[in-house]
Amino acid sequence: MKLRLHFVVDPMGWLCISMVFGIWLYNTFFVPKLVLLPHYDEGHIPWALVVCYYLASALCLMALFRASTADPGRLPVDPHIPHSEREQWELCNKCNLMRPKRSHHCSRCGHCVRRMDHHCPWINNCVGEDNHWLFLQLCFYTQVLSLFTLVLDFCQYYYFQPLTRLDQFTTRHELALLRVSALMGVVMFGGMSSLFYAQMAGILSVSTFRTVKYCCSDVAFSQSWQWALAEVCGTRWKLLWFLPLRSRQPLHGGHHYRSHV
Repeated sequence: MKLRLHFVVDPMGWLCISMVFGIWLYNTFFVPKLVLLPHYDEGHIPWALVVCYYLASALCLMALFRASTADPGRLPVDPHIPHSEREQWELCNKCNLMRPKRSHHCSRCGHCVRRMDHHCPWINNCVGEDNHWLFLQLCFYTQVLSLFTLVLDFCQYYYFQPLTRLDQFTTRHELALLRVSALMGVVMFGGMSSLFYAQMAGILSVSTFRTVKYCCSDVAFSQSWQWALAEVCGTRWKLLWFLPLRSRQPLHGGHHYRSHV
């Protein structure tokens, strides 16, 4: 497995991704210190709950790292264009390089990206053909971790049994730290939920319907939502859609279309 690293030199992007990492670090450190580990030590919660929280946190961090460092689909300076696909390529009027249709030029990165969705400052990278699935993973695992944090904060207030062993730091700052954690959880869960919904709706609406050449005419076909997501993630194995530490390979063949003509 070969994972190519891609870094964007952008101070504003570095600031944004540092803020995201700071939010992750805050909730990964303080929530276990204030809620999970003390209640586990006193036997109030099972060990599986602690493992699940750290697993969600680790997957969120890996998705953030991979989405911010993966090549989004940058086009080479001298691409090899098959003769049968030359009609699907065009000249970029900003970098004067040939690019396939549905590619866009990112003014912040300074190059064209295949199937570029947008440039996201929060990962300091473009979201394109080769890292779109990682961006979806980041949105998904951020929702999971944020919701997990909100549930723990709520249980700490209203459900968990009082702790018998409290250190001075926890006694003095517990309420303020939990309120900050809950505020971060609400903001991140709400923002990522709306973004994830918009991304999924765009993939399923744009990727589901296609137009192909058949007998010198345009014919519209539709494909299943499983194939649309498999094409974005680069694999038909649904379990691999959730694993960030792998490489993406474009799918070839195996199209099962239904005609809408």
